[in-house]
Amino acid sequence: MSPFVKSYLFAYNFLQASAWTVSLLSILSSFISYKTIDGAYASAGYLISVMQTAAVLEVLHGAIGIVPSGFLSPLMQWSGRTHFILAIVGQIREVQDSPWLSITLAAWSLGEMIRYPHYAFTCLGRCPYWLTYLRYTGFIMIYPTGLVGELLIMYKALPYVKERNLYANFFSVFPFSYYDFLWAVLLVYPFLWLKLYLQLFKQRKSKLGKPQKHQSKRKRI
Repeated sequence: MSPFVKSYLFAYNFLQASAWTVSLLSILSSFISYKTIDGAYASAGYLISVMQTAAVLEVLHGAIGIVPSGFLSPLMQWSGRTHFILAIVGQIREVQDSPWLSITLAAWSLGEMIRYPHYAFTCLGRCPYWLTYLRYTGFIMIYPTGLVGELLIMYKALPYVKERNLYANFFSVFPFSYYDFLWAVLLVYPFLWLKLYLQLFKQRKSKLGKPQKHQSKRKRI
């Protein structure tokens, strides 16, 4: 990896890490100030939307081979989250104050403020073990929490999508509506998510390995 590419990747991951940390702090600040978990989108929704959209660069990184993640996995994660935050949450006001949306955005922020620093320090070849351990352990609880929130919000959005015939112009060229499309996403989403989740467990095994048993050995003289 050239010094330029290494510097670029470090800067990108550092910026993402900083922004997601700010978003989590904004969510926590809103909770402390208003004593409710309903205000996450109002306090951090715009920043999260911008940074999640900008993460399309990670799809490009994998496509051109400057990171080893490949193209498909980053595309699946980016498209799922970006569709959720822009096409659904951003357009349907009735779901923006949901406690489950706040939980989802907090889970996203927490996960990303672990993931991006890990990537940034890995670019420098100086990632501490505790951060690697946190990266490949924290997801076990954080990712399912985000999944449940996303599914519940999408389900809650269905009546509003149908009532307003959302994105009717765009879907007029297809034999199905956005409402039908969203139902299909709801049915397929858990299976696609499970593929990514199990992949992380494989990575965890390779990155952390199995705990080794220390056995005393006799020294041969």
